[in-house]
Amino acid sequence: MSSEFPLYLSPERPCDYLSGHCERVLFADSEAARHPDLYAMLLARGFRRTGKHLYRPRCPACEACVAVRLPVANFSPNRSQRRTWKRNQDLVVRVRDSAYNAEHFALYQRYLASRHADGGMDGGTATDYQAFLLVPGVAGLCYEFWLGQRLMAVAVVDVLANSLSAVYTYYEPEAAARGLGVYAILWEIEAARKKGFSWLYLGYWIGDCQKMRYKAEFLPQQRYIDGGWQPFDRFAKGASIRHNSAPSESP
Repeated sequence: MSSEFPLYLSPERPCDYLSGHCERVLFADSEAARHPDLYAMLLARGFRRTGKHLYRPRCPACEACVAVRLPVANFSPNRSQRRTWKRNQDLVVRVRDSAYNAEHFALYQRYLASRHADGGMDGGTATDYQAFLLVPGVAGLCYEFWLGQRLMAVAVVDVLANSLSAVYTYYEPEAAARGLGVYAILWEIEAARKKGFSWLYLGYWIGDCQKMRYKAEFLPQQRYIDGGWQPFDRFAKGASIRHNSAPSESP
């Protein structure tokens, strides 16, 4: 793969997700995310975007980070997800181009202060925020979730030829009972379906990281393991089996 385009390996650093572990990442040239075909190819090989870089973990003695994507046509919500969908039907969703917005940034700061105060992401300036999420030349959207005049959540997604990639979602920490992170993914699944796309990419799942475990509940899904996408569904969460039936109920 490295003969097709330049890849670079980062130095080791402490892992943000698993205590006592170190991480290294394989990342592409910073221009790669601005080329839709290259972005889509790397995404299909287990990469993900953060800021201007597309990267994939390549950690010493650890393969805990597993890329996850959802075949949106086959997604079937579980009971908890259906409740979350119904609970948030009072929200209005507006779609914006991915660009800086002061109200978005204020919500992002409140979210980080509440949810990630010990995770290396607290604080940050408006410049840091833009460098992390809003990269010029990358085809992105922001889904805004409003309760009346109050902004409740923002989901940043990248738009590829046949998929959406969920980059980051942040929400009002005082409204945690609504399950806004889950609701944002359910909304993105429906948005991908309406666009006729095949996939919603969810980034990395880490089984031993509490903050990442929710991704395993969106089924059926595929996980990038040993250089290929392996199907997982609700009937065998630890096994690789195929699931081709249509959903019995959509959100």
